[in-house]
Amino acid sequence: MRGIVAAFGAVFLLAAPQFANSEDTPEWTTCISVTNTGTERLAACTAVIDSKAETGRRLAGAYCIRGHELTEKRELDAALADLNEAIKADATYACAFNNRGRAYGFKGDHDRAIADYDEAIRLDPRMAIAYNNRGDAWHHKGDLARALTDFDEAIRLNPHAVKAYGNRGLVHFQKRDYARAIEDYSMQIRVAPDVLAYLARGNAYRASEQLDRAEADYASVIRIAPTDARGWRNRGLIRLVKGNNKSALADYDKALQYDPADVYSWNNRALAKMRVGDKKGAIADLRKALELRPGLESALAALKQLGAAP
Repeated sequence: MRGIVAAFGAVFLLAAPQFANSEDTPEWTTCISVTNTGTERLAACTAVIDSKAETGRRLAGAYCIRGHELTEKRELDAALADLNEAIKADATYACAFNNRGRAYGFKGDHDRAIADYDEAIRLDPRMAIAYNNRGDAWHHKGDLARALTDFDEAIRLNPHAVKAYGNRGLVHFQKRDYARAIEDYSMQIRVAPDVLAYLARGNAYRASEQLDRAEADYASVIRIAPTDARGWRNRGLIRLVKGNNKSALADYDKALQYDPADVYSWNNRALAKMRVGDKKGAIADLRKALELRPGLESALAALKQLGAAP
């Protein structure tokens, strides 16, 4: 469904007590911090690495965190180089294998990603995020059964594993088990409400024809992120289906204000305009939809119904 995104799981940052002591430098403290920004951690970890003062697990930690931050910047080759160095510094460090798996995943090499997650789990069987990330890799390979097994284990190990709830919800959604998808998205919202969770649950409500609840979730998206077109266009669709054409038209106006490249918003706003008697406006919107996607069947059919040329 439009608007659902499967996210790779986040990684653990290294604020564990064994990495901290009273003689730590400010650069080390920032490198392992979970409160500093990614840019700050990247610079601090670089300073730690360049100082050549750390060895073993702590050096591996600095490379692991910098590799994570480079992955977040999608500098994947540089990230892989750092994570290889982390493993060279300490081949028993699960974080490095988990993070390298993510980098391979973003490169589309899911087999290598799974091999790294396997090793991370072997080294740390209670590493919930590694199960989540391996489940995501299985999902990308189309193995929904293995994906579900891993997401279940991630949640068992960490009942607040918000990414795992979202990812498991997506698998249930794709299996058309909308009730279970809604349960998982609801837990995700309970733990850490965000735009993607409300969009996903709204889509599950829409697919199960619970239109009022879907509309409420899309309204929550608009409340949280009023300049995100997805909330407006999805609520507009629900209002269009419910026959609330003027409100649908207003929502699509907003959707196109924030995302004028969305062909379906032009197409659907045209339908709303047809229903309120704005033939000229509908034709203009349909032609815009065809400009963005030549041959769009719904737009061609609507223009034919209106007696207008494409």
